[in-house]
Amino acid sequence: MLKYCLKRLGFVLLTLLLSSMVIFFATQILPGDVAQLILGRFARPEAVAALREELGLNEPVVVQYLKWLFNFVQGDWGLSLSTNNSPVAPLVWGRLKNSAILGALAFIIYVPGGILLGLWAALRRNKPVDHVISVGSLSLIGLPEFVTGVILIAVFSLELNWLPPSSSISPSDGLYRMLPKLILPAVTAALVSLAYITRMTRASTVEALYSDYVRTAYLKGLSPRQVLFRHVLRNALMPTVTVAAISIGWLMGGLVVTESLFSYPGLGRLLLFAIQRRDLPLIQATTLLMTAIFCLSNMLADVLYAYLNPRIRYQ
Repeated sequence: MLKYCLKRLGFVLLTLLLSSMVIFFATQILPGDVAQLILGRFARPEAVAALREELGLNEPVVVQYLKWLFNFVQGDWGLSLSTNNSPVAPLVWGRLKNSAILGALAFIIYVPGGILLGLWAALRRNKPVDHVISVGSLSLIGLPEFVTGVILIAVFSLELNWLPPSSSISPSDGLYRMLPKLILPAVTAALVSLAYITRMTRASTVEALYSDYVRTAYLKGLSPRQVLFRHVLRNALMPTVTVAAISIGWLMGGLVVTESLFSYPGLGRLLLFAIQRRDLPLIQATTLLMTAIFCLSNMLADVLYAYLNPRIRYQ
């Protein structure tokens, strides 16, 4: 297992290196001149040329990339061009903390909920409760996040007035003050994943219930409860666990629609802000951090699958 983990870690580092190249060179070919955008359209050519020299934009692209990567690894992520030259690293880490709080709340909602609903549907296969859960989960998968979010705002904020429609928070807010503002965006982010987890758990549990090793366990005289917890769940939940681990990366940076709809200051909304203002240092740092989180979550999923499935031996 240790050898496999080290090999996967090596693949993650290689992926991040290649991703950093793609991210950096992709931002360089974006239309417009960064120096011109900073100084404004009416800036004098001499001022634009001086700023380009100061930012190192006149150097070869390869040299710019190597300097950027060297500084990035050391923790110097540059200065944000759209926030009065504020350091990028504290800004990104602060937004990552917000996304982690929202993602953790959504994770707590959809993973246990999806597993319980999937097990309930599988154990009541072809009964009314199974049909209701299956149709409901399929409906949630087909609904975009912004539609789900608008419906939740209309019902729980405008009609019932139970929860605030906006999730704008300040750094000084504690978790107790933040929690009412986090419920609606967390539920919005969780519903689609809840439907996926439910359907996957149901399918894998039904397959496990009709497998040969489960029949053998019943023939040995084990009770249904013992069969369920000793044999069915360990095998049925392997795909669910891996998908849940992979979804961590999406929760950290893929909630652009949800964060924008609820005005939540997360990492995805920060990336959208940087793209709209062509803030290259902020775009590069945010995108590479998101890539790292996705790679690490995939590595976690692979390691968990190897641990849970003793039939697989990784070399």
